[in-house]
Amino acid sequence: MKHTITVTLLLLGLFFFAQLIGLFVVHAYINQEETQKTGNLTWNPAPQILGVQLERPDIDPAYSVPYILSGVLIGTLIVLILIRYRKVSVWKTWFYIAVVICLTYAFGAFTFIPGLIALIISLLLGYFKVFKPNVYVHNFTELFLYAGMASIFVPVINLLSIIILLLLISAYDFYAVYKSKHMITMAKFQSEAKVFAGLFIPYEKIHIEDVTRMGVNKKVRHAILGGGDIAFPLLFAGVILKDYGFLLSLIVPIFTTLALSWLLFNGEKEKFYPAMPIISVGCFLGWGVVWLINII
Repeated sequence: MKHTITVTLLLLGLFFFAQLIGLFVVHAYINQEETQKTGNLTWNPAPQILGVQLERPDIDPAYSVPYILSGVLIGTLIVLILIRYRKVSVWKTWFYIAVVICLTYAFGAFTFIPGLIALIISLLLGYFKVFKPNVYVHNFTELFLYAGMASIFVPVINLLSIIILLLLISAYDFYAVYKSKHMITMAKFQSEAKVFAGLFIPYEKIHIEDVTRMGVNKKVRHAILGGGDIAFPLLFAGVILKDYGFLLSLIVPIFTTLALSWLLFNGEKEKFYPAMPIISVGCFLGWGVVWLINII
């Protein structure tokens, strides 16, 4: 077993809730009235801030795979360069901007939160997450970060695209952990910088000073789950939501959580594992169940 039972269950619970929140946010962006009227899926616009309309990428679903994959590869290259030259401040600034954008999209999905208020909340939470980190704000924002990301990309992805993307990302994850090992290098750098994309669960409650500062020193053991391991299954579930409806899409997080459970319960301590191949299996199994229910 990779972690203690308490830490494992907490990690799984946060992962599951991140998936559910993401689906609620994506669903909130669907214009139900126009969709029912026209029969075509219609999306509400992104938040508007001080008269400036935020936009989603204007790309055809057929080109979404190279678009997203190139973003992942370019982002990885930039992070590796920052690691090489120890540019922690640049990494924090870049990460802060990304956090604010994603959180603004997530909070802006709800009509009772105006775009400007969504931005202010995101600026404050992003500041504490990146520059004054503590474990509670960190994990709270992680629950909404990937929801915002999904609300940006799900409208421009179709089922074939997300299947291809999952297969490619799974292969990349396997290579990056077991072959090049640069994924491990990036995870360690982010932990040392106290700015980590993903869930973070410290083991010990007794080191309260360390825990509130993210607890990344060697005295405090911790469990982590990378942001990509949360984001990509959520993108898949979001596409299932588009094609099969909100209720059936909730089946996917159940299977991805079960797949992650298998990895955590069967993994060994102090070892790094590529989670995406296993989580992708959970995505496809969930889709299979959705498909069967839909044709019955």
